[in-house]
Amino acid sequence: MIREIRLWPDPVLRRRALPVEAVDASVRALVNDMFETMYAAPGVGLAAPQIGVLQRVLVLDTRPRQPEVQPVAMINPRIVSTEGGPSVYREGCLSIPGEAEEVERPAIATVEFLDVDGQLQRLRCEGLLATAAQHEIDHLDGRLYVDYLPLLQRLSMRRRAKRRKQERTEVAQSTPNAL
Repeated sequence: MIREIRLWPDPVLRRRALPVEAVDASVRALVNDMFETMYAAPGVGLAAPQIGVLQRVLVLDTRPRQPEVQPVAMINPRIVSTEGGPSVYREGCLSIPGEAEEVERPAIATVEFLDVDGQLQRLRCEGLLATAAQHEIDHLDGRLYVDYLPLLQRLSMRRRAKRRKQERTEVAQSTPNAL
């Protein structure tokens, strides 16, 4: 099921997600919905808070730029190490449509997480996968890529985001319900 993506400055995007206690059928259903939502958007990553669910779950699929990398769902992910020099990538976000800015992050991140079977995994992420994993884990901690930008740039983006959100609301309210 495709879920609605929350748009910044929605306050849920600033809340810290809670750990998943048990990987069960409801968590697997959430993962499936998240993949479906991410592909429909389209994007390469999605964190549960972006669809209003405050659980530490994210999905990634960087195959458009990294064909050798398989899609992955991470439950309770945590970065255990970073290495390599800083990498600068022009990041966008499904919760901040129409915007993209350069963000500096570590080039390589090793992440531990539970898979959809509840098994502990460790994945060394490089390139876009490293950027996307760090970006989505930030979402689980209530951080957005805009937090890495200078204040004036962030404030300008926030004004544009609020304006776009208001325009969407006005369009939705003016559209009659179809039967």
